[in-house]
Amino acid sequence: MTRSLLGEAAPGFDHPLDVLEACHGRIAKQCDTLDKLLAHLPAHGPDAQAQQAARAVMTYFDTAAVHHHDDEERNLFPLLEQAGAPGACDLVETLTLEHDKLALLWRRLRADLQQIEQGVETLLDEGLSRRFIALYRSHLEFENTRLLPLARQVLGRSEIERLGRAMAARRALRQAQGERT
Repeated sequence: MTRSLLGEAAPGFDHPLDVLEACHGRIAKQCDTLDKLLAHLPAHGPDAQAQQAARAVMTYFDTAAVHHHDDEERNLFPLLEQAGAPGACDLVETLTLEHDKLALLWRRLRADLQQIEQGVETLLDEGLSRRFIALYRSHLEFENTRLLPLARQVLGRSEIERLGRAMAARRALRQAQGERT
């Protein structure tokens, strides 16, 4: 664990399952911001606060959330399947389908957020926003209660180390390309 400037313990890539779980917490906070933005817009329009919130949500879901899904789909899921974890194939299929649905909802939602970020007088599609938030929250709960406990149970030290190296390399590559993670 490393300490952030805010004093909170932040897991390092030597504990990749903890990194994934911490990311779930950050995703939930972005969902909270999106929820607050839904309430804020009708009364205040795309003011500076709304623009800042839209920018923060877009930045997170365009970068860190994408890395997170890649961490799971490209690295964690195959390790669980290779380990012969009971129910891993069904679990992986369910979560991959949810990732696809979340990505589709995100592409639709992002267009509205982009308008808000630019100060254009628009409201978020409430139904779409609520579906995105609800699906993400249930997805995170499922991963926290089923996926991560299974991974902690069946993955050995070498698999955990391989996962951590892959996650770190993914972010190093993105940083080398000038992207924020």
